[in-house]
Order: sequence, then structure tokens, then C-alpha cells
Amino acid sequence: MSLDSESSPSSSSRDWFFPSHSFAHSSHQYARKSPKIFSQILHKSQTLAAAPSLIRDPPKRRRRFALFRPPIPALLENTAMLSSERERTRLAGANLCGNVKITMPFRIEMWAVSEEKTLSREKIAGLSGQRLKFRWHMAISLAVIVITVFTSLVYKNFSLHNKVNKLQDQVSKLNLRLQACNLWDSVDVINSISEEDDQHSIKGLKNLALIISITLLSIPVLIFKYIDCVSKSRSSDNISEEISLGKQLEYQLDVFLSVHPYAKPLALLVATLLLICLGGLALFGVTDDELADCLWLSWTYVADSGNHANSEGVGSRLVSVSISFGGMLIFAMMLGLVSDSISEKFDSLRKGKSEVVEKNHTLILGWSDKLGSLLNQLAIANESLGGGMVVVMAERDKEEMELDISKMEFDFKGTSVICRSGSPLILADLKKVSVSKARAIIVLAEEGNADQSDARALRTVLSLTGVKEGLRGHIVVELSDLDNEVLVKLVGGDLIETVVAHDVIGRLMIQCARQPGLAQIWEDILGFENCEFYIKRWPTLDGMLFEDVLISFPDAIPCGVKVASCGGKIILNPDDSYILQEGDEILVIAEDDDSYAPATLPTVRGGNLPKDFILPKSSEKILLCGWRRDMEDMIMVLDAFLAPGSELWMFNEVPENEREKKLIDGGLDLSRLVNISLVNREGNAVIRRHLESLPLESFDSILILADESVEDSAIQADSRSLATLLLIRDIQAKRLPYREAMVTPVHRGSFSQGSWIGEMQQASDKSVIISEILDPRTKNLLSMSKISDYVLSNELVSMALAMVAEDRQINDVLEELFAEEGNELQIRQADLYLREAEELSFLEVILRARQRREIIIGYRSANAERAVINPPSKSERRKWSLQDVFVVIAEKE
Repeated sequence: MSLDSESSPSSSSRDWFFPSHSFAHSSHQYARKSPKIFSQILHKSQTLAAAPSLIRDPPKRRRRFALFRPPIPALLENTAMLSSERERTRLAGANLCGNVKITMPFRIEMWAVSEEKTLSREKIAGLSGQRLKFRWHMAISLAVIVITVFTSLVYKNFSLHNKVNKLQDQVSKLNLRLQACNLWDSVDVINSISEEDDQHSIKGLKNLALIISITLLSIPVLIFKYIDCVSKSRSSDNISEEISLGKQLEYQLDVFLSVHPYAKPLALLVATLLLICLGGLALFGVTDDELADCLWLSWTYVADSGNHANSEGVGSRLVSVSISFGGMLIFAMMLGLVSDSISEKFDSLRKGKSEVVEKNHTLILGWSDKLGSLLNQLAIANESLGGGMVVVMAERDKEEMELDISKMEFDFKGTSVICRSGSPLILADLKKVSVSKARAIIVLAEEGNADQSDARALRTVLSLTGVKEGLRGHIVVELSDLDNEVLVKLVGGDLIETVVAHDVIGRLMIQCARQPGLAQIWEDILGFENCEFYIKRWPTLDGMLFEDVLISFPDAIPCGVKVASCGGKIILNPDDSYILQEGDEILVIAEDDDSYAPATLPTVRGGNLPKDFILPKSSEKILLCGWRRDMEDMIMVLDAFLAPGSELWMFNEVPENEREKKLIDGGLDLSRLVNISLVNREGNAVIRRHLESLPLESFDSILILADESVEDSAIQADSRSLATLLLIRDIQAKRLPYREAMVTPVHRGSFSQGSWIGEMQQASDKSVIISEILDPRTKNLLSMSKISDYVLSNELVSMALAMVAEDRQINDVLEELFAEEGNELQIRQADLYLREAEELSFLEVILRARQRREIIIGYRSANAERAVINPPSKSERRKWSLQDVFVVIAEKE
């Protein structure tokens, strides 16, 4: 069967259009003119004839193409735009294929298919997404329409019910009017009629309230349903870059609850009010009560879920149960919120995160082994004020800090210590401890590497200077290396006072090695337990000579003057001819700041000195056991103190070829050493055979340093120092001549002459050993044995920090007393000031010492173990011995 015969039965059901005779004739002529084009068309026509399924249009395929079939006028317009040559070619091809009939509708449908294939996938996806969105919008619109229709039907139902009620009311009114004609009291009837009118209007309000409450309750459901539909439609469109609406709203809610601190209580309050209002409206619609009573009843249902048990009626019970259920949820959330808030508050209190509301307190930043001694000194200083407030902030747990402080074995004397956990590098943490209102801030050095500790102290000072409110008090910074002092002062400016721990202890050990017994005197002066430095102005002393001022205080000893005309510079040991000017202040050594005052000038005559001579300065031989990071500073100080020709032996484990490099890197110029010569020996100070290689019996003084390798552990450093001390004393005792050991008596303690401690005490008479002790508990062993003097480094540094914290001016005094030049504490023999058994008062001895430009601040009797600083009863005469010694402030020789 031909193609024409197959397609003819279905032509009635389709819109087939056959070409006209003119169309076929023109195509035949064009085929003769263009054989090449005609052959191509013929090939295509044969292909179509071989595949009749392409020409047939099955019902399913036709319906699918019909969706994309454009209107016929548009297709004809596009066809008209074709060139005449191409049209004639198509017509010629149609005439040549006699048994193939290609109609216009087929070409139109094929063109629509090709146009469909040329559409991009993005447009198809967009069209499908738009259709889905349109469907969801239609669905939501239908839902809204259904709800509106339902609401309107409900409203119409209620309105019809109201009309029935109105008709019934009218009937009852007519009956009442009929009865009123037969009653005498017509006024009561009229009132009853008006009351019934009011009741009718109230019923309308109740129905409206019920409708409003139902509508408001349905709105959140519709909103959530809309969000869900939009999210699903977006996910079906395969748009991976776009976030769903539900996630965006969830994120915004999360941000709101996280940023605003009162968001959760506010949301809970709004939910409670909405529940009360909606529940009150619903109750107003189903009960006969007034609106105010319904709102109150709704609140009782929310507050106590058991109150709904007394409800009567189906509507009232349904509403009351719903309100009670919502109230249980709200109160459960409220209980959880309150519980979390209380837990967070107690947790912040336990961890030390709460704010300290104090002023004029002492703030300590950091934690170290010196904290115990520092707190003890501050407690003693605040005792005269009835106690004070000390705040400690460190990067430790608050409970651990409080536990460690409670284990400290001393009396706080009314001083309260508050601990807070935080970092001094964070301004928010500094604000929590009221840093701007503190009268003094102490920055402790960290344990460990000195450079890292000083770097952290520098960052802390930067944080303190960045406080917006400003600082009321001054800052006392403990440093480990003297080289970093300049940088810290540059950053802090006038607010900074520095105490370099290694430098202070090194200089103090040198002074104590040259003058045995000076360590105990420094403990008395630096601490607040005995006497200390105070500066105060006394206007009654203006115009008086310093020589007269010196004996004007019966309970204090003047040591210097703070000169107002020199910008507040403190001059220690001024000339006797200096006249006090207006504004000058007096530096004294006294027991407390309120324990002294000037008195009437006494009549005292000092007399002449028994002899006037200059103490000879001889060369010395000193041994340093151990290595410190500030070794070069100690060498320079010794070179300034010692006489020419002195020897300094250094015995430690540092290789000799590396020592010179370390000293040069530290800033020491070996060629500039004038008075001393260095002798290097390598060895371990706790090994006996290494120590026996040294001439220990020939040294004038030996300094046992806390070695740099173990200085981080106080117990380990002290154990090493004790072992070195015992070995040196034992070697010295063994090397003493036998007859000298038998003849020399032992006067110290209760140890027998033949005991090993007695032999060590004999050896200690021949040379002085100064041990650096870090742990205060170690000093008990040394004080009992009396085989060595000691310098309690951590405790002395804590005393200096506490003293500078109480009065920053004292730091200038301490710096001069520890410096290479200027004045220093010295111990003098009594024969410089008096004769044997001469009877003098302490004030007379002071005036005699002024002839040597010295200020005597105390004395130590021949048989006493400790010196007396600022003795009482200075005018009382007593007999002195030439074995006594005096503690003086004098210029360095």
C-alpha cells in the first residue's frame, strides 16, 4: 500500500493540507534547474518513505507534540519569510516524489519538534519550576479560599443562629408587651427588654471573639505550611546555591537568640501573653463571663494546670484544656530557662567570671611562688588600717587559687583576698577586676624562660595602658632581665615602676658577701614587720638644718629629703648644712607611717671621734658557684666594689669556651674590667671531687647561686645549693690546721666542738658563704646550723614589690641603695665612733657618725644574733663595746 493510501484514513481526524498543482509544478521546474539540491531532497524523501512511522503520528506522540505546537498563523508567518528559491526546491521535491505526499501540517509539526529540541535545559528547568511554584501558589490560594469559605460558613451559621435568636427574642418581647398591658409596673418590663437587647449584643461579641481566636490560631499553621511548601518547591527546582526559606528563618532566629541577651525571656513572655489573650478570647466566646474575667481565668489556667477541672460545658472544657496544655509547655520552658540561668550564674561565680566592684584595692596580675610572701607583706601593711582588699587575677581556676591561698601559713590580719580567673591581656577581664579604680597594680613575672616572662609582662603593660577609663594607681612590674627594663618603661611611661628580680638579688648577694649579716638587715628594712621607709611632709620643719632634723624624731631616723625644687628628687644622706624648703618631705625609717612625729629639738652633744681614719681597701678572692643569666651584671658590680688586684673565680658546668661568648652577648666588655681578673673552672658543684680541685680555704667569700638550669624549681634549686654548701664546709673543715681546730672555741648554738656541724661552724669563721635560697622553708635549716648566711631571694623580691606598691617613691631609694654608685647600707665596727666602755646615747652616736658623713640607723650588740633597726629610747645612755657593730647609710667607697 502506498504512503498516500495509508495516510488517507487518518486525514479526516487531523488537519492535513495537500499542496496545490501550482506548488507541485513550480517544484518540478526548480528541480531541473538545481539537480544537486533536488537529489538531496529526493534522498530525504526516500528516507521518509522507508520510515512510515515517522510520518504517522501516533496518538501519544501527537498529544506530546501538541503541547509545543505553536499557533498556525505564527507558523505561516515564519514560512512566508523563507526565500522563494528554497520554497520552489521543496515544491519540486514534492512533485518528483509521486508516491510520497508531504503535507503542510506534517512540516509544521516536524518544525515544532525541532524547535522543542533546540530549547535549552535551563529554560525547561525554569518552566518546570515556574509551573511548580504556580501550582503551590494555587494550592495555598485554594487553602486560603477554603479557610475563608469555612470561616464565612461558620460566620453565616452563627449569623443564622443569631437571627433565630432574634426572632425568638422578638416573640418573647411581644409576649412581654402583652403581659405589660395587664401589669401595673411597666417600668420593670421595659428594663427587662433593654437587658435582653444587651444580652443579644453580647452574644454577637462572643461569637466574634471566638472566630477571631480560631483565625489567629490558624495563621501560624498556614505560615509554617507555606514555608514548608516553598522550601520543597525550591528543592525540587535543583537550585543548590539557594538556601531554603526554612533554613534562613531558622538562622535569623538563632542569631536573634544568640546576640540579644534577653531574647529568650522576651520570647517566653510574648508567648505567655499571646496564650492568655487567645485563651481569654476563646473563653469569652464559649462562656457567659465577661472579657476581663475570662482573661484572668485564662491566666489561672496557664499558671496552674489544675484549675481547669472546675470547667463546665464541652466548649469551656476544650478551651480550658488547650490553655492548660499550653501553660504546661510555657512553664516547662520557663523552668528550664530559669534553671539554666541560675546554673550559669553559679558556674560563673565558681569559675571567677563575675565582676569585682571595689576601689582603692591592690590588684595582682599573675601567679608565682612569690605570691604568698607578697600577700603576707600586704596584709601586714594594711593592718594599721584595719585590713584592706587584694584582688588576684591569673589564668588559673578560681577554686585552685583559693585552695592554695588557704594553705598559706600566715595571718591575713583583716585583709580580704578575692580571686578571679582571667587573662591580663584581655581588656574585658581587666575591667571585671576594676583595674581603673585600683590604687596599685602588681604584675608578677611568670615562672620559666626569662625572655618569655618579660615579653608577657610587656604585653600586660600594653593592655593596662589601653584601658579607656584610665588608671588611678601606678603599675609595679617584676622583670627577670635587666635589659628589658628600658623597653617596659618606654611603653608604660610615668605609670611604671620596675623591680628586676635577678638584678636585685645579685647585687644583694654581693653586698652580703662583702659584709656578713647584711641580709638580715635587708629583711628587716624591706619587710613591713619591723621598720621600713616612709616619706611625709612636716611643715613645722621648714627652715631647719638637716643636722637638727636628724635628731628631731624620737621614734624615727631621718635618712634623706625629697626636694620639691628638684622635681621631687630624693636625696639620701644630704649635707648637714641643707636647709629644708617649703614643700620638702622627709624620708625616715620608722615602724609605721603613723608611729612617729617631730618633737622638740633635744640638747645633744656628739663629741669627737676616737680616731679619724679611712678603712683600708684590700684585694679579695671570691668564688661564684653556679651560673645565672645576669652573670655579666654581677661581674660589673663586683668590679666596681672590689679593690684592684681582686680575683673572681667562676665554677660551673658551662664549658669554658662558651662562657666568654655568653658574657660578651650579655653586654660585658672584658677589656674594661679594672679591679678584678677572671679565673674559669669547669665542674659540677654537687660532686665532691670537682670541688676538691678548688682552693676553698683561700677564698674570702663564696657565693652559691641558684643555677640557671634548675631555677624554675625552687625545691630542686635549694637542694642543690644545700648540697654544695655542705660539701664546701666539710672540705674547709678537713683542711683546717689541727691545732687551730682545737684552740678555736665554738660559740654558736648548742653544737659540740667535735660534731660535724661544729667543725663547719669553725670553717665558717674563716670565710663567708652566701647561699641563694628560693623556698622560705629552706631558711630554717640554715638558721639552725649557722654554717652559712643566706639570701632569701623570692621573699626579698616580694618585700620590694609590696613596698613599691604601697609607695612608688621608695623604688628610687632602693635603686640607689643597690646601685654601684651613691649610698649603700654598710656595717661598721664600733671603734670608729666610740671607745671601750664609753657611755653614750644613740643620738650622740648619730651625731658622731655625721662627722664621717654617715647616718646610723641601727646596731647589733656583740652577743646578739640580730641587729636592732630604729632603736627605741634614743636619748637613753648605755655602755658600748668595741665588739658591737653599727648599721649605717654611707657613700660607696
